[in-house]
Amino acid sequence: MKKLKTVSVALALFATMSAFATKGKKVTKENNLTGQIYELLKEHEFKLDSEELTAEVRFIFNEEGELVVLSVKTDHDIVEGFVKNRLNYKKVQSEEIVPGRVYELPVRITA
Repeated sequence: MKKLKTVSVALALFATMSAFATKGKKVTKENNLTGQIYELLKEHEFKLDSEELTAEVRFIFNEEGELVVLSVKTDHDIVEGFVKNRLNYKKVQSEEIVPGRVYELPVRITA
């Protein structure tokens, strides 16, 4: 019985150590998809009437890896034009994109 406890403790330690020893890619704001889109939309030059403007953006990626904006749902025409101008046919580098898949992303623009 004592050997069984010793072996089970050793196996548990081995499993725990091997789980912590594996190195995964660290996801940072610069290399994930939403972080890259944030960088494309970060700088705006228009004056806001309210503290923030929101939009729901639907887009796909074409075979060349370019982002193609399908629609921008918002109450403000200036936001729609801004988002389309900044995102349409821009390339982003990410392993998680699938060409032809429809993505939806909420966008909030603040002052």
